[in-house]
Amino acid sequence: MNDQARTLVPDTAGAEVPAALLPYQQRWIADPANLKVCEKGRRTGLTWAEAADDVLIAASSKEAGGQNVYYLGTDKEMTEEFIGACAMWSKAFNHAAGAIEDGFWDEDEDDKHIKTYTIRFPASGHKITALASRPRKLRGRQGVLVGDEAAFVDDLPELLKAAMAFLIWGGKVRIISTHDGAENEFNGLVQEIRAGKRRGSVHKVTFRGAVEEGLFERICLRLGKPYSEEAEAEFVEEIYGTYGEDAEEELDCVPRNSAGAYLSRQLVESRMSDETPILRIERPEGWELLPERMRRADVQDWLEQEIEPLLEALQARRREIRGSLFGYDFARYVDLSILAPQIESMDLNRRVPFAIEMRRIPYDQQRQILFYVADRLPKLRAGAMDAVGNGSWLAEVTQQRYGERIHRVAITEGFYGENFPKLKADLQDGTLDGLPRHGDWLDDLRAVENIKGVPRIPAKRTTGRDGGKRHGDAAVALVLGTSVATVEYVPIEFESTGPRFAATDAIGRGYGDTGFGTVPGGNDFGGFA
Repeated sequence: MNDQARTLVPDTAGAEVPAALLPYQQRWIADPANLKVCEKGRRTGLTWAEAADDVLIAASSKEAGGQNVYYLGTDKEMTEEFIGACAMWSKAFNHAAGAIEDGFWDEDEDDKHIKTYTIRFPASGHKITALASRPRKLRGRQGVLVGDEAAFVDDLPELLKAAMAFLIWGGKVRIISTHDGAENEFNGLVQEIRAGKRRGSVHKVTFRGAVEEGLFERICLRLGKPYSEEAEAEFVEEIYGTYGEDAEEELDCVPRNSAGAYLSRQLVESRMSDETPILRIERPEGWELLPERMRRADVQDWLEQEIEPLLEALQARRREIRGSLFGYDFARYVDLSILAPQIESMDLNRRVPFAIEMRRIPYDQQRQILFYVADRLPKLRAGAMDAVGNGSWLAEVTQQRYGERIHRVAITEGFYGENFPKLKADLQDGTLDGLPRHGDWLDDLRAVENIKGVPRIPAKRTTGRDGGKRHGDAAVALVLGTSVATVEYVPIEFESTGPRFAATDAIGRGYGDTGFGTVPGGNDFGGFA
């Protein structure tokens, strides 16, 4: 049980009683977003919590932010339950309210009349009106609009368009629903907000999560039954067993039919370019045991021959470039390390100028390659690096060198869930373009799957055209870069500090002309910045 679930507050007699709302309900009410959406499991009490907030809003004066509230349910029973909860909260908050009024909302179209229930608050002059279906005349209303079980309305896009008008005069829109399939417009709304294509906030309340935060304990309290962890486990098992195959969608907020490739082949290929090269460097087993100076010289020759012309071409265009960033997916033995820069033009669109794939490259030489490129990328603004496991060292020394521009990322399910929708949205609207046209990159991006509602890379590896193993490496490098695409970093004006120390650091590792000093023609940040 989450400790927050047992939060106690003193009553008027000084005795301790549980807080009226559970932590996830409190988070929902506390969120001030103009548009907020909750994907929820069944019977988790979000509508009940929303009723509490709506009573406080309708009972408040206009000066205190009070407004009318309009609740749209999908049937008469849902509407009656909501208005009953509002009546209960009115009494609990000691707000004077009139009796529930039955009425009809005249639509003036085909003689349609919508059943309504209304509670009026005389002190504020506001009201809560609950309707049993979606009215057509929403555009003339102002206040707070609550759409419950929105995935099951007839025309959610039209409802949302009408709802957005509430925001113009300071209103709010709350959309609450369980899922009804991956292709449903409600799931589309959730993904739009997560991708940053629509302003708003998304809450996710699974049935298991609600139980962990005190739902079953609250049920026991209400029914007068003793609580125990054993009884809670039996309760959860019983509920999930009852729902069977529908449990993932109905309880865990996983839209049905959401398995499969997250990015379509057509979408990925539409953003690929024949002009974007992939530079590959691979060395045989045992090469890492050669003396440091030999390895550095070998890689330096490769950098000057393969990479420097590409970087010089970018520098020649620096007036057209607003900034650059990169994503770095680290591997040492089995998979690839991939460095994927992204160049942002003045129109705010980004393009991959080239990509570097490294196989069996030692840590020091990966650092050598990364520093060589990062020193010369024009107007370097940000970089995101895989900091899980062995990648943490390279991410750390890179951040030490370039400062706060470098983000060390612990890649988790939450990171994927937040950033793959952004990557998909950027590909869909063309904000990100110029991916290398290569079968391995297509396979890496197509490897991203919706697994229990979260786009991520499955455990299974693939075999690349070179016979080596891949694990969605290109997709990871791109999503890392996308995660910092909106980061802004103010350049530090260059000031000379006199001659720099050359070549070698305190432990004898040579850095050559990719050392700590400023590189001629390099980025706009002097020294460590």
